[in-house]
Amino acid sequence: MMTKDKRHHGLGLLACMALAACSPTSGLTDLPPAPSSEYALGAGDELRVSVYGLDGLANNYVITDAGVISLPFIGDVAASDKTADQIKQSIVEALVAKQIVNNPIVNVQVNQYRPFFIIGEVKKPGEYAFRPGTSVLTAIAMAGGYTFRANTSKFSITRRDGNGSITAAATEKAYIQPGDTIRVYESWF
Repeated sequence: MMTKDKRHHGLGLLACMALAACSPTSGLTDLPPAPSSEYALGAGDELRVSVYGLDGLANNYVITDAGVISLPFIGDVAASDKTADQIKQSIVEALVAKQIVNNPIVNVQVNQYRPFFIIGEVKKPGEYAFRPGTSVLTAIAMAGGYTFRANTSKFSITRRDGNGSITAAATEKAYIQPGDTIRVYESWF
């Protein structure tokens, strides 16, 4: 036989579970795990390209919204959703195909990543420079910390890739990528 106290505790637990199911991040999928390979570049990332013996190509290039970088002698090179090594290989192939250099030595480095964004219950929402190894908690600190209304355990990340975008629940320890939008939710209590 249930006592009155046990019934109240059971009802309280049931009410908490119902509230948790209504939370803003319920129903969101988890972000896919960080890929083991290099970072896939996208529009807004800035690359430093150099080719040994071709000083005319040594420059910084920003990936356009169309997903390309435009290089002298070569023209447009597809860069979006590729790694720096894949872009390097595309440049090598283009130089050889156009008979500019037979055995080019090409270097492609990420000079500057596209920014990430943080919105919601932080003191200074906005755009911030990405640094490799940035976590959700680090991003919140960069944005001045939580507001008094923040739910300090409810976050989501919206990430774009070649197939569109995905919004997923995240923890403070989750690592972000360039172009991500982090949302810090408001607390209900």
